[in-house]
Amino acid sequence: MTSLLFDNVSKVYSGAGERAVDNLTMHIKDGEIVALLGSSGCGKTTSLRMVAGLESITGGEIRIGDRLVNALRPSERNVAMAFETYALYPPLRVRENIAFGLLRDRAPTAEIEKQVKHIASMLEITDLLERYPPSISGGAQQRVSLARALIRNAAVHQLDEPMSQLEPQLRALLRARIKDYLIAQKMTTVVVTHDQTEAIALADRIAVMEKGVLQQFATPHDLQDRPANLFVASFIGEPPMNLFPAMVQGREIAVLSDRQEVAFQMPVAVSGATGKLGDGKRIVVGVRPHRIRLAPGEHTEGTNLVGEVTSNHWLGDQCQVGFQVRGCHVIAVGGRDVHAPVGSQLPLAISSEAVRIFDAESGVAIDQGSEPAASLVA
Repeated sequence: MTSLLFDNVSKVYSGAGERAVDNLTMHIKDGEIVALLGSSGCGKTTSLRMVAGLESITGGEIRIGDRLVNALRPSERNVAMAFETYALYPPLRVRENIAFGLLRDRAPTAEIEKQVKHIASMLEITDLLERYPPSISGGAQQRVSLARALIRNAAVHQLDEPMSQLEPQLRALLRARIKDYLIAQKMTTVVVTHDQTEAIALADRIAVMEKGVLQQFATPHDLQDRPANLFVASFIGEPPMNLFPAMVQGREIAVLSDRQEVAFQMPVAVSGATGKLGDGKRIVVGVRPHRIRLAPGEHTEGTNLVGEVTSNHWLGDQCQVGFQVRGCHVIAVGGRDVHAPVGSQLPLAISSEAVRIFDAESGVAIDQGSEPAASLVA
């Protein structure tokens, strides 16, 4: 196993002049599981294909361990890849498809049989080993492709949307098994996905990409709690972070309503990044819906407001409740037993530690919570 380094890597498609990947710099440690997360077209799969040698590099360097691999053929890179489109060999049985890399490397027959049996059992495809790819479902073909990649003794393993065709229950089961397997085998792994749940469940760190640019590379917890910019704040989380336009007024921050009127105010922190905000500066205040307390029984330090319920969506294990608070639209998440009929008034509280502040022009985080955040007051 080994590390993987992207050093200012770019990919430009000359025909359309499209910059699919823009100066990507990222160091993936030995044995680390990293997810590339983003919407369709953000550069995730292109990044994988450049590592595997299936796409040329316009600029920068890719290193696998100590080796610069820019000019190496795919067969020389020792990269195992599970493709979203399966790419199985129709004339070979499932058994031979899974074992293809081991057969090519002339591994002992007994060892091949042992590993194929183990990986097939882990991915719930043991009963398909004697069948041919065209005769099995798309979800089963995807698991065969995944098995073929995982069984290889490669320097880097890359999984492109590895479970997109699976039903939710099976996907949840296999995520846990695959994570345990990757950790046990100490595999340096890159997973491409657009599914936040999958990225959080599998990865040690997540690289959030948009329009070919790396937005933030951090642990799932830091992406949730300390987003680097407004894109990450709005992209990560379900529901996403509440974002309120605001401006600095002396020693206070005025949070603005949809009509750009002052809805409520909060004091500016006197030290650190927030203490350097100039009077009149436009900012954005962010609060995660899960950090808003519904119907608190007593006064809570921070924001204590009353909102009119505009929506209440029960999702089985939680409720997502929408409010209008002095012209601001707020989403909060509560337990499954929250009683909040539409049109009713409900108290809510936002602790001072939950507040994040962003520059309105650049979108960059000004305060990620490394110090006590400003507390909101009614």
